[in-house]
Amino acid sequence: MIFRRKAKNEDPETTETEAAVEETGTAEPRAEGPFDSSEVDAEVLEAEDRIDLGALVITGMPGMELRLQVDEQTGQVQAILLVLEDSALELRAFAAPKKSGIWGEVRREIAAEATRMGGTATETEGPFGTELVLVVPVEDPEGQIFSQTSRVIGVDGPRWLLRATVLGRAAVEPDSAPPMEETLRSVVVVRGPEPMAVRESLPLRLPPGAQPADEEQA
Repeated sequence: MIFRRKAKNEDPETTETEAAVEETGTAEPRAEGPFDSSEVDAEVLEAEDRIDLGALVITGMPGMELRLQVDEQTGQVQAILLVLEDSALELRAFAAPKKSGIWGEVRREIAAEATRMGGTATETEGPFGTELVLVVPVEDPEGQIFSQTSRVIGVDGPRWLLRATVLGRAAVEPDSAPPMEETLRSVVVVRGPEPMAVRESLPLRLPPGAQPADEEQA
């Protein structure tokens, strides 16, 4: 899928924040995606290979499974998990302020929580900017403790934060990471105009015709 950013004069509702981002270049990590819905043409969102999950519109790769983490009591979708072989990409989106990103603050909190759990958190520069490599102890169903490594990527956009967690082989082997990174770049965030509290989860929904227990093919 090839994306084309809307030219500035194509969108009369460009906000002051968006204009400032264009002028300062602070959105450089998003130059090739992920995108805001205002930055792509309508036909991109409606393409047959895209899956509309409400606040996130995604494109899967061949062989990739789409799994939705659904709250059993409320039926609300909490996160998206894209699985390809022995790697996975978890996606969550949150509301953010108009004039500043929140990834720096959220990143420090995630690092502190990893340390509290007895793990480690290392900042590193990746293709989407500063990210975290977490190594935390995890207990399996049999009670065995092992270390789990993950990459936590945060992308600040216009009034939103997209948090992506790379799991499995792609988190530890650079050669396995490109499919997850390419999938992340293809995401379109649909923030919507309604006011929301900072850090409130952007609403996700099941694809048309899906049931909560289903695993849809992405």
